[in-house]
Amino acid sequence: MKPKALVLDGYGLNCGYETAYSLKLAGAEAKRVHINELIWGKEKLEDYHILVLIGGFSWGDDHGAGVLEACKLKFNMGNQIRKFIEDEKLIMGICNGFQALVNSGLLPGIKNYNTREIALISNDMGNFRDDWVHLRVRKSLCIFTKGIKGIDLPIRHGEGKFYAEESVIRKLFENNQIVLQYAKGDKLANGEFPYNPNGSLEDIAGITDPTGRIFGLMPHPEAFNSFTNHPNWTREKEVLKRSGKPIPEEGDGIKIFRNAVRYVEENLL
Repeated sequence: MKPKALVLDGYGLNCGYETAYSLKLAGAEAKRVHINELIWGKEKLEDYHILVLIGGFSWGDDHGAGVLEACKLKFNMGNQIRKFIEDEKLIMGICNGFQALVNSGLLPGIKNYNTREIALISNDMGNFRDDWVHLRVRKSLCIFTKGIKGIDLPIRHGEGKFYAEESVIRKLFENNQIVLQYAKGDKLANGEFPYNPNGSLEDIAGITDPTGRIFGLMPHPEAFNSFTNHPNWTREKEVLKRSGKPIPEEGDGIKIFRNAVRYVEENLL
């Protein structure tokens, strides 16, 4: 039996195919399911082990990025999602999905899974940003990033600035809930553009809940599913070739999905 992953789709979302493909590469049985199919009972969340909220512009980002998706989830499926969490299953929100997790209160989950404590607001640069970033992976509780120290991933968002009160950010660091930070080489970006592409406080690009099983990030791991996705792949290929090392087929983003699949295989099957 393979781990079953539900890729939540809906109006305005556009990363479903890449996300399902990445999960399949990682060893999961992945299915794209429209949010209304869950609300209407045609699909049951309890039948899956991994829930992924994908990127895009859900409901046109009306009232703010991820706001309406968060409302639909919270008021139509709140009990199902809480049961999903209690059953120690995994949830990941990517870009717009991260915004929905934040708006619904599922992240950071310091007080509970119903209180909004952080925000993802408009980029400091004032525009949508489409680029690649380097990320430092902190030692944290997160299931999804085990064994990863640094990773390059693409970003594409207009509202990605991580913002919270100083006390909340301090608590996140104390709880080891900060997972990803924007970096410049082997050092943190320290807010410097374009290494920190949106002005996120403390260069925060991704966080987890206190259990390590709910993960939200602005960069797109599903968009680095092939080695050739990376903008410097031709140069890296030559470096590997000249040093006698094998040239990988997969992109590093698959490592994140593979960690999720491994967790399910070891704990839920």
